[in-house]
Amino acid sequence: MIEQERIDEIIQTLKQDLPTLFEKDITYDIYSSDIFFKDPVNTFKWKFNYRIIFWTLRFHGKLFFTELFFDLHKVYPKDESTILAEWTVRGTLRVPWKAQLFFNGTSTYSVNSEGLINNHLDTWDRPPGEILKQFFQRGES
Repeated sequence: MIEQERIDEIIQTLKQDLPTLFEKDITYDIYSSDIFFKDPVNTFKWKFNYRIIFWTLRFHGKLFFTELFFDLHKVYPKDESTILAEWTVRGTLRVPWKAQLFFNGTSTYSVNSEGLINNHLDTWDRPPGEILKQFFQRGES
């Protein structure tokens, strides 16, 4: 059984890391070496690949957006070994028509018996193709 204190530590780390994930790197010592990640467009395993996805998010965020935010709404324990995070990604694309990106999501983190996150599953409020269509819509002037 995972101690509540450890779950609270992980929640505090997520609350600290997630709002700035497009600006600076996250804390990796709360994740197992064999972490499994899945979202609507990516599926992979291992911490090395997990680090790459966050580097890629920052790189592409700076390259393709004039502003990009990860609004963290809530992080809470679902049960003794599961943590949920509710969030919104929003931003303005670096295109002349200033397209706006906006979608909501939920991250489900599973914590193993060693007190490390070993599973991270993201769900989005709409399919990836619908999110991509936002890139071609005129934003606000």
